[in-house]
Amino acid sequence: MSNYELHAASLPGFGQRLSLRIMQLFGWTIRYKPLPGPHGVAIVYPHTSNWDFFVGLFGKWALGLPFRWLAKDSLFKGPLGGIMRAWGGVPVDRSTTSGSTQRLADTMRQSDWFWLAIAPEGTRSYRPHLRSGFYYLALTADVPLLLIYFDYPKKELGVIDTIRLSGDQEKDMAAIAAAYEGHLGFHPALAAPLTLAPARSGGAGQGQQA
Repeated sequence: MSNYELHAASLPGFGQRLSLRIMQLFGWTIRYKPLPGPHGVAIVYPHTSNWDFFVGLFGKWALGLPFRWLAKDSLFKGPLGGIMRAWGGVPVDRSTTSGSTQRLADTMRQSDWFWLAIAPEGTRSYRPHLRSGFYYLALTADVPLLLIYFDYPKKELGVIDTIRLSGDQEKDMAAIAAAYEGHLGFHPALAAPLTLAPARSGGAGQGQQA
């Protein structure tokens, strides 16, 4: 377990070392294992507090990895668009879901490095299931799924577990649940069960939003 703990002395950049030391000042550690390739989908769970943003942001800076994230395309218009893209944003046209998963998978595979981070709960409030977009995207792009966790009792951010989805939803979700077992968010009661939202009619989950 401790073999994966990130240490400031091993980080090449001043900004990375500073970010990690700020986290350590507040008692947080990062557990990290190098990613298995240049493309993949990362899910961040459990997402139950505004504090997740700050822990995740400093963790991203400490790791020095340019994770991407999704936002509605209207935010990328005008001068703000360049800033959003520089911060890792990927525009999504939410007016139509037809073919959106395939388009995003194609963009991912055509990029030199593209890891997309998604909070599958989609909200800090309780939901009865996860949004299924991450699942179908990882299958369509045929890329690994990284399971990032927040563990507030231990003050630990984990970036170590990856799996390859088989397409057997029951088996895959059981593997995901096993990896997250015992890791609790800031408000444990608000964490969504590790089950997927029911597929919408008209296509094996292709219309599900990430």
